[in-house]
Order: sequence, then C-alpha cells, then structure tokens
Amino acid sequence: METTLRGVGVSHGVAIGEVRHMGTAVLEPPAKQIPAEEAEREQARARRAVEAVAADLMARGNLAGGEAQAVLEAQAMMAQDPELIADVERRIAVGSTAERAVYDAFASYRALLAGAGEYLAGRVADLDDVRNRIVARLLGVPMPGVPDSDEPYILIARDLAPADTALLDPTLVLGFVTEEGGPTSHSAILARALGVPAIVALPGAGELGEGTEIAIDGSSGEVFVDPSAEKRAALEADAAARKAAPSASSGPGATSDGHTVPLLANIGGPGDVAAAVEAGAEGVGLFRTEFLFLDDSARAPSEEKQTAAYRQVLEAFPQGRVVVRVLDAGADKPLEFLTPADEPNPALGVRGLRSLLDHPDVLRTQLTALARAAEGLPVHLEVMAPMVADRADAKAFADACREAGLHAKFGAMVEIPSAALRARSVLQEVEFLSLGTNDLAQYTFAADRQVGAVSRLQDPWQPALLDLVAMAAEAGRAEGKSCGVCGEAASDPLLACVLTGLGVTSLSMGAASIPYVRTTLAKYTLAQCERAAAAARATESADEARAAAQAVLSGE
Repeated sequence: METTLRGVGVSHGVAIGEVRHMGTAVLEPPAKQIPAEEAEREQARARRAVEAVAADLMARGNLAGGEAQAVLEAQAMMAQDPELIADVERRIAVGSTAERAVYDAFASYRALLAGAGEYLAGRVADLDDVRNRIVARLLGVPMPGVPDSDEPYILIARDLAPADTALLDPTLVLGFVTEEGGPTSHSAILARALGVPAIVALPGAGELGEGTEIAIDGSSGEVFVDPSAEKRAALEADAAARKAAPSASSGPGATSDGHTVPLLANIGGPGDVAAAVEAGAEGVGLFRTEFLFLDDSARAPSEEKQTAAYRQVLEAFPQGRVVVRVLDAGADKPLEFLTPADEPNPALGVRGLRSLLDHPDVLRTQLTALARAAEGLPVHLEVMAPMVADRADAKAFADACREAGLHAKFGAMVEIPSAALRARSVLQEVEFLSLGTNDLAQYTFAADRQVGAVSRLQDPWQPALLDLVAMAAEAGRAEGKSCGVCGEAASDPLLACVLTGLGVTSLSMGAASIPYVRTTLAKYTLAQCERAAAAARATESADEARAAAQAVLSGE
C-alpha cells in the first residue's frame, strides 16, 4: 500500500527504484590491553593506517575534482591532524591497541566539536567517517560505504560522508535519502553537483526495508513507498517533462518579457569549469578559492600557484563575469596558519574577512595573484570578501584591493544580518553585494546549517530571510549597484523567480541547476515574479511562502 514520507528536498529530479542501505559503520573495537613491548609496533600500525586512509581520501578527491576535491582533502587533513595522532600514540603507550586508541582519540575530539556551539556538528559526520575508515583498515574488515550492486538503486543512509558522495556513480545510484543532514550540508551540495535527486533530514529513512520500491522527488522532498502504477506513471511523466525542458533551453537568463537575470555558476576550482560552460553559465558568480589552500594547512600556497589556478578559471570565460571570493577560512574550514585553535565558538569568532585582516600578508598575496592572473584577459573580474559585517569591514577590504593594484570591482558578501540591514552603508565602500543565503539563514535563525534537526529554519523560503534579501536588493537599486545571490537558494527554480521579483540582479548556483532555472524564469514576466515575491513575504512560514508563490505563478 502506497505511503508518503516527507524530508527536505535538496537536489532536483525524480528517481524510482529499489532501496539499498549504506554499509554499516565499523563496530567498536574491544578494549583489551597490550604488553608494553608491543606499543611501538602498534604505534607504527596506527601511523600506517592513518597515512593510507589520508592517501585514499586524497586520491578520491583527485578523481572527483572541483568542490568534492576540496571536501575530501579537508577530510584527509582531519586524518593527519598532529594532535589526534599524538593522542593515539599516547593511548597506545599506556596499553591500548592501535584500533582502540584511534577509536577513543576520535571520540574525545568528537566531543570537543559537539561542544563548540554545534557549528561544527556537520564536520562530526566527516570525522566519524575518517575514524571508521582507519579502524576498518586496522581490523582488516571492509570499509563502510556504498553497497555493491549490478542494478540501479536508491541509496538510504543515516548520513553520507563526502568520500562516498563524491564518487557516487549516477548510472547506478538513482538518488539518495538520508536521515540526517541539512539543505546546505556537504552531501546536499555534492548531490546537486552530480545532478542526483536527493532528500535529507527524513526521520525513519533507515527503517525502509532493503529491496523496497520507492519513488523520490528531490524538489518536494517526498518519498513514495510502494508507489501505485498511477503514481509511477505520473512521476515518470513529470520527470521526462522536467528533463526535456531544460535540455532545450539556451541563451542568457531572462524573464518572458525580456528582463535579464544573468545565470552564473558556483565553482570550487578549475575542475568545475567544464560543467559550468556546458550548462551555459554566463560566468562565475562564486569562485570558492579555499580549495587551493587545503593542500597544506600549515602554510598558504605560493603566489605563483594561486596565479596559475585563477588564470585557468578566468580564461574559460572570455568577456564573461567571474566573481572570486577571497579565502573564507575559519569555523568549519580551519587552517593551521590562519585560524585560532582555541575559540569557544568559531562560527562567531575570527573567520572569513576577519581572519584575512588579522593576516594582511595572506590577503595581499591572494589579491596580487588575482591581479596577475587577470592581466591581458578581457574577463570582467570581480572580487568579494566573505563575512562582511559593516561599512568598516567593507572599507578595509576595498583598501586592501586598491593597495594590491587589483583592477576589478570590489564587493561584499551579505551573510550576516547586519550587512543586509545596513546594506546602503556597506555600498558606500564597495561596488556590489552578493547574498550568501546559506550562512545568512544560519545567522538569522541561530540554526546551524549542518544540523538536520533545525532544517526548518535553514529553509531559504523563510519569510524573514526573504525580507533581508529584499532589503539588500533595494539598497543596491537605490545606490545603482548590483545585488546577486550566490547561495544555494538560487538553484530552486521557483525561488529563483521570487528572488528576481525581490530585485536580485543575478543568480549563481551549481552548474546542474542552471538549465532548470533558465527554463522556469523564461515562463514568467517580471511583474509575475514581483507578485509572487510579495505573496511569499506576506506569509508566516516557509511552506506557506512556497505555496503562495506557486499559486501566483500558476494563476490559481
């Protein structure tokens, strides 16, 4: 009998198939003691296992490329953390086996993360995955992970580690559903990059029986268990229509009455460029440069290395617009040479632009590398700072850009509510704004973007968040300057229409979403988008806002 479950849809598309469950986590190793003379051998075993797992994660990252590479390299850094390794060796020295020492050391570090204001809760899943891989290697058992199957299936998991998500085979994994995670978790972002339908934060997903047939809608977040023939037919027809429409779309983003809305791509590095070009991106709206800094957490990459990487991206968009975000480190992306190690709540501490202003040499090198990379190219380069709180922050960044001889537009990301509330003030110092809706939602609602339990408050349809977007867009209009959105909110075709109606001047998203957004925008006039935006803001919840906008655009 057909039943319907609802989670949070994070990657568009429809998939119908049988359930396969993620491999179980490694069992807790027994707490047995070893003789003192075996300690050195056990310590060597632990070091070899750590290095092997780190090397495997790096190799997976190299295969995956782009954003996935940055995520997996960050995991490899977790595995090789000197303090963790020292803790493991101390535990072995007093009698623990290698596998038990690893298990207990990671448990201790896990507790520290969980107590850090929960901002790092999303990284706890990554840490657990690293621990499980090291322990599995030491025990000589299969790695936990994606099941083996000759037939396509829908993957069910408590959560998905980046190492698994990054290398999913879309010809076999039709889609996935997780019990935990949020709309801006690593799994969600990588799912969108892969173009795989995905649903997160679905309580009880693990109880779905192996082999059960389900249908999932990655837009609505619905899971249909044992779908009827009629439901299957309707979903298949809907999926075919959704797939056909974007494939026929091309050209610049615009409403049906010709109001242009440039559609740009979010990328993590040169590896993401090909997909962006293929999707018809009109440029890059968010170039996350931190991927380049994850190779070595102890020091920043050289100016030469940075210049070469930036030029690869800039050359791919001649005459196009490329918006580069300078290094966004801290909180869930700590770097040994840059971010404090002892902050009680890193999410509210020295991160983003604050870190760079504390280390002006790092910022100066990056800006100089960008200036060199753009020399002789016709690209429209724009550079923006993350985590700008006020006009003083914006001025400090603009001054640093000018001092580095950078010929580009200087901008500020609006991720902190104060920047939206005082957007006109910020625009006295910079030439554009870019709304990072993921962090803006997190700070507006005090809801960690990685925690599935508060995913209701991370929903970009929340009317309060739409109000802040409208304030920033109105400030841009009043100052005659642009105000784009580069958060994942832009990848929702319906919400893209609402954002356009709020006055947003460009939309940037994962490359796979661009054709869907282009097709949907082209169906409606600017006036319709404006009415949908007004209707959404007049509601009291995200669900009501979504329904109100849909009603306006469908003519109900």
